[in-house]
Amino acid sequence: MAKSAVERRGITVKLACEAFRISQDCYRYVAKGDSQNDPIAQWLVALTDSDRNWGFGWNHKRVYWIYRELELNLRIKPRKRLVREKLEELAVPDAVNRVWSMDPMHDQLEDGRSFRLLNVIVDFNRETLGIEIDFSLPSERVIRAL
Repeated sequence: MAKSAVERRGITVKLACEAFRISQDCYRYVAKGDSQNDPIAQWLVALTDSDRNWGFGWNHKRVYWIYRELELNLRIKPRKRLVREKLEELAVPDAVNRVWSMDPMHDQLEDGRSFRLLNVIVDFNRETLGIEIDFSLPSERVIRAL
């Protein structure tokens, strides 16, 4: 657009670049042709003639650049997005001791030994009913704590 303004209106390059908000380097840039691009361009044109649903997969930057230069309007299929179900809101208990929560946790001491915790909490008022702490919490101990 800036080049056509300079040619048709006879304005200076500086004024045209300021009007279109581009740099003068961008105005003067001329793309260099690459001999490696010609076979790819011919191959792309042949593919678009034979198969409209074809996409590109190798050396994707060069192929995509040539594809855009040739203005081949191939449709690039976007990835299908996963449909996530809307989560239900958590039910809030209306009285004490209706719903409890168990929260098993673990941590590590400075000397590298790992210990485990089992917290049992009332959901209504967030009161802790019990905490079991040991280096190992087998299932019998969890049952006994509950």
